[in-house]
Amino acid sequence: MLDQKSHLIRESADGVVTVTMNRPEKRNALSLELMGELTDAFREVGADRENRVVILRGEGRAFSAGHDLREMLNRSPEDYQRIFDVCIQLMDTIQAIPQPVIAEVAGIATAAGCQLVATCDLAVAADEARFATAGVKVGLFCATPMVALTRAVGRKRAMEMLLIGDEIDAKTACDCGLVNYVVPRSELSAKTHELAKRIAALSGFVIGLGKAAFYAADRDQAKAYEHAKAIMVRNALADDGQEGMSAFVEKRPARWKQ
Repeated sequence: MLDQKSHLIRESADGVVTVTMNRPEKRNALSLELMGELTDAFREVGADRENRVVILRGEGRAFSAGHDLREMLNRSPEDYQRIFDVCIQLMDTIQAIPQPVIAEVAGIATAAGCQLVATCDLAVAADEARFATAGVKVGLFCATPMVALTRAVGRKRAMEMLLIGDEIDAKTACDCGLVNYVVPRSELSAKTHELAKRIAALSGFVIGLGKAAFYAADRDQAKAYEHAKAIMVRNALADDGQEGMSAFVEKRPARWKQ
């Protein structure tokens, strides 16, 4: 079955649903529209227990470059609240549905894109994939990605990624727990589907029960996201936040005020 929306392609076969972010010209940046489509897709998939596993991937050279900064310039506090509310809703939906979600990462996954990988239950990466929480380089500390990242990797590695914003390679991402497997690009789809099929062969009831229990053990995540969202809104409204995003969009060096 094939279902295509504005920025999303959904395919299903033998209980495995593949959801593809389809904004390759924007490196699958998480616009409000794309985040809404993703949330709706996960909810629909989650409601049908014939679906056993979900694979999330990005079309083109990037998994996802994070938030679409063109949507985040010169916005009101209410606009920023909505952007981060929609993002958090997406992340929460991925972990709330009973089906395991596997990120298939072929290219870069930065900022909220890295958050998306960290949020998925499992992740398989191509050896050429790269990961970063690079918001600090454009004047926007990755506070909401931090919530998922610190739950996936060690605190010192997470802090280094958040404070410096440099990319880490796929092997490093695997070593620190951000992804489960690293394979050559030519084997990425096959490895991801192999993992999905192994899970799909098990009891959907038991898998769903176990997934819910896994995340129930981390009850403070909602509070962490609330605090992180407030930080993101404050940061986005600040002079250096606006300057960093403007410089990125305009492809020029940032002129920091503080």
